Amino acid sequence: MSTDAVHHVLDAASLEQLVSAAVAAPSIHNTQPWRYRLRRETATLEVRAAPERALRETDPTGRALLVSVGAAVFNLKVAARHLGWEPAVRLLPDPAEPQLLAAVRLGGTPPTGSASCPDLFDAIWRRHSSRMPFSPRPVSARIVAELVEAAHTEGTLLRPTGPAETRRVLLLTAEAEHRNAAAPLRREESRAWIRRPEDGPYGIPSTALGPQDAFERIPVRDFTGARSAGDLPSAPFEAHPLILVLATAHDRRTDWLRTGQALQHVLLLATAHHLRSSLLHQVLEWPDLRSAAGDPRHGQSHLQMVIRLGYGPEGPASPRQRAAAAMEGA
Repeated sequence: MSTDAVHHVLDAASLEQLVSAAVAAPSIHNTQPWRYRLRRETATLEVRAAPERALRETDPTGRALLVSVGAAVFNLKVAARHLGWEPAVRLLPDPAEPQLLAAVRLGGTPPTGSASCPDLFDAIWRRHSSRMPFSPRPVSARIVAELVEAAHTEGTLLRPTGPAETRRVLLLTAEAEHRNAAAPLRREESRAWIRRPEDGPYGIPSTALGPQDAFERIPVRDFTGARSAGDLPSAPFEAHPLILVLATAHDRRTDWLRTGQALQHVLLLATAHHLRSSLLHQVLEWPDLRSAAGDPRHGQSHLQMVIRLGYGPEGPASPRQRAAAAMEGA
């Protein structure tokens, strides 16, 4: 497909659908730290950081911001294929523009037999984080293998943890949660991202916060930071959670962006299998705990995400930017 043909097809409705899919991606505290610009002369959508929505205390290195943007880039790829383009992605395309994190060029028609984009496109709108208890129903080994392969296609490593490692990772995550609760600036930052409907399209609605685990096995993040754990709503969570860890061989900005793409590929595929997901990110917010949570038996990899999967209630939807508001110059 020529550039002229792409210009003809990329009308306002298609552009809105592309950007709407991108902003439906998960982001830490639902900060949605991205903005988009269309370069019509090259049929390229540029994805830039929105540093004004960075988490200075929780994410001082910007790692979680780039993971969030990577997830948006994956959604953009899925939507582009669904609409008939083959996207070509360049990460960090211009060293002179550090806030330019990715460029997605809309090329010719996707090859026959490419990824099951229609299924994943539908999952974009159904995927929501669920901070609720999951059922004891096990996830089949076949589905877990599919998720592992999905992460591998994005250049990352995903594996389920065994019982001993699950206990260790959850204990380290609980320690991270305790540290966050004891850090006043982090508590204030976390509370600031709890939003009411009239507060706009960013942040976590109170309806999506979820209960604490009554048995204190799974350390759900307490966004309020204002009360003791005993004062928070609680419910019994699953006794044997399925935990998967996502890692990369290196720990550079490109690896963080690839992590986001892999994470979203896994979450969308899990959604297509009617699984619910939540992210246990606290352990990644303290360098010593993040290092301790890695397993040296699996080589010198860098832990990037801890994912909890299972069957259970669908999480409430969080608000999102309108596509026009996410576009630069809109």
